[in-house]
Amino acid sequence: MYKLNIIAIILARGGSKGIYRKNLTVINNIPLVAHSINHALNSQFINRVIVSTDDEEIKNVAIDYGAAVPFIRPPELAEDHVLDLPCFQHALKYLKENESYTADIVVHLRPTAPHRKNNWIDEAIELLINNPKADSVRSVSIPDKHPYRIFKIDKTGYLNPIMKHEHPTPYLLRRQDLPLLYYYNCVIDITKPITIFEKNSMTGDKILPYIINPEEVIDIDTPFDLKLAKILLNH
Repeated sequence: MYKLNIIAIILARGGSKGIYRKNLTVINNIPLVAHSINHALNSQFINRVIVSTDDEEIKNVAIDYGAAVPFIRPPELAEDHVLDLPCFQHALKYLKENESYTADIVVHLRPTAPHRKNNWIDEAIELLINNPKADSVRSVSIPDKHPYRIFKIDKTGYLNPIMKHEHPTPYLLRRQDLPLLYYYNCVIDITKPITIFEKNSMTGDKILPYIINPEEVIDIDTPFDLKLAKILLNH
């Protein structure tokens, strides 16, 4: 067991555009935010779990499921346009200033990913620990639609392949000739406070991949995603 302060921070604001009160939506008899809390509590390496929220109901649910909510997130950090970085900087600064707590590794678990296998988080943590030059780890998967076959439509109305800088006609390559590419699936992020504060980034520039089978990825962004997640997790 590593003698490190490894904290999971779950961002769960009350507002959401696509799905009303999304973080409290019940899937398989559990509020969405609680799935990520359970995943963090099941880790053998994470030794602190907190939820950053601006919402009293989410706060109470988080506490009921075993997370700590040491502060209420300021309203200006709970707007639609606010990125993850300032929320993590706020949380870590608060813990240092009010509790003299300093994390060695920060685990970001989005409530929108209600499915994670027990070993995924710990394997991603170990990946970062065992590669000290890395800034972060992000979970990725092979895309079902290959970027070599994706176009923009230019101002004249013609198709313009977005990967033409890699190949003159990337969309004509045979499937077996397409390069192996990955997309960020929003399931697990592992980073370091030094990356967050000194590089002013959630990832830095040295990002290690933790590869997940795309058939096992659930990322809820739309009402359709939510319906699909309920079907998959309820069965």
